[in-house]
Amino acid sequence: MRLNQLVDKGTDNPPNQLFEVADFINQMQVYEGAMYEISTKLEILDTEFQVMFEHDPIHHMERRLKSVDSIMEKLERRGLPKTIEAIRNNLFDVAGIRVICNYRDDVYSVSNYLSAQSDIQVLRVKDYIRNPKQNGYRSLHVIYAVPVFLSTGAHYTPVEVQFRTIAMDYWASLEHALRYKSDIDDDKLTEHEQTLLDCARSLQNVETQMQSIHRDINGAPQGVDAPVERPHAEETDDRSDFSWL
Repeated sequence: MRLNQLVDKGTDNPPNQLFEVADFINQMQVYEGAMYEISTKLEILDTEFQVMFEHDPIHHMERRLKSVDSIMEKLERRGLPKTIEAIRNNLFDVAGIRVICNYRDDVYSVSNYLSAQSDIQVLRVKDYIRNPKQNGYRSLHVIYAVPVFLSTGAHYTPVEVQFRTIAMDYWASLEHALRYKSDIDDDKLTEHEQTLLDCARSLQNVETQMQSIHRDINGAPQGVDAPVERPHAEETDDRSDFSWL
């Protein structure tokens, strides 16, 4: 449900519900602002790399805000009240950005340079590249808090950023589509789990070789050390570990 639909729906509700709808819309505006703050920082970093190193580390980015239905479903699943306070205090992935990089080196370079910026707080780091999931899923998940400046002052707001390479995104996108296909039989998917894992490993090997060639030609970029994991913020959904609903 879009925000303007929420407004339309709220016109026939009692005043207190109208107030809650208005608060929700205001909060979603803050999340959207935080999402664009982070994405702008990433675009600036990408441009700097192009100018300084003649290399474009970010292939493309995707942005999304969780839908109303997805937010409500997650609150209900976790036994939380359906309030603005519960969203603010417990959901760290309402705003999300997926950053698709060309090489694994780029993932760590871009994420580390972003994390080092003085106005950003790093709330959580979960590295599924160094420590892949059992099903073969690989990606670097970082939850940042970034200030959004409104008339009432600065509001530090969480944004989950998922960094992955083209190869990681290729596998994760197809695996997710297969796993959550509505009419698929669970036993049928189980039959192919090992094959999916083998595919993930094969893509990782190809990716490693391509990165080796790139390093040999261009040298290793700066800031490619893997970040230290910080599993202190709320764990996000493991349905591809980043629900784009």
